[in-house]
Amino acid sequence: MDTNKQWIQATMAHQQTPAVPYDFMFSPPAQRLLEQHYQTDDIVGAIDLPMRMNAPVSIKPLYASPAEFGDTVTDEFGVTWSTNEIDRGSPVGSCLAEGNLKGYKFPDPAAGYRFEGLEEWCQANKPHYTVIWTGDLWERATFMRGMEHLLTDVALAPAFVRDLLREITGYILATQEILFETCEFDAIAISDDYGSQKGMLMSPTDWRRLIKPFLAEIYSHAKAHCRATFLHSCGNIYPVIGDLIDIGLDILHPIQPEAMDILQLKREFGSSLTFCGGVRTQDLLPRGRPGDIRDEVRMLKREMGRGGGYILETGITIQADVPLENMVALIEEAKAAD
Repeated sequence: MDTNKQWIQATMAHQQTPAVPYDFMFSPPAQRLLEQHYQTDDIVGAIDLPMRMNAPVSIKPLYASPAEFGDTVTDEFGVTWSTNEIDRGSPVGSCLAEGNLKGYKFPDPAAGYRFEGLEEWCQANKPHYTVIWTGDLWERATFMRGMEHLLTDVALAPAFVRDLLREITGYILATQEILFETCEFDAIAISDDYGSQKGMLMSPTDWRRLIKPFLAEIYSHAKAHCRATFLHSCGNIYPVIGDLIDIGLDILHPIQPEAMDILQLKREFGSSLTFCGGVRTQDLLPRGRPGDIRDEVRMLKREMGRGGGYILETGITIQADVPLENMVALIEEAKAAD
């Protein structure tokens, strides 16, 4: 392929490309190790990721260092997060103590700081397939209300859950509209965990009733502006994958192999969806040998990559527990000629 963008586009069109594309996300400790190994301060460029990702700026960055932000930091929505050196932290203080929106004001989606540098980033990454994270829907609701409370609300106060998701959807749509007007890029991404290791966090019926209509609206908005759609959802979400295809999903990430049979996903949905992920992160990457990792990568490229529709990546962001030699084996085998 002439460019990385064309490589990803061909894969998404279910063409058998000369090589299987790859993508990786790294937590700060993992990224620092790789930058030292490759002697670079731009690991994405050094390993030439064909897909490049960015997001609007938040007053609470994805990885907020305690040295800079202290033990906790509060985001635009009023959610308080813990901070640490190895991951994104956890929500420790919700902003909706009661199951209603009375007195709550959503942040301004058009706040100027949110879009600083994005237009320039899009221009600089034109040869690559560019994805911008435009928000989280159900996941944002869990941050704002607290997971336990929100799941109770699904059963006892579904009208409130619907109202909350409606407002969050409006925030995402307003964000997307600004991005579509100001930036040239290829796809929008939503981060929205629906699954646990064993199954969905709610029944498929509740998902279809409460989440699917809003997600469909977000995807329809993207498609109307000629953008593809990318969804991150951890866990076992097998019951609703067909629904996601029906409402216009193009790329599903990270297809955790510990939670779903990803080869079955390929057989069942591979002609309609591009899968991104699939490398085991719970046992193989932290505790396997480099040779084992290379074998797994070769298998995934052969089986998942058959007929296109596959981007090789790990089942979760690469964490601090993965040894350097295993990360290098993963990257080198991903980049090796098929």
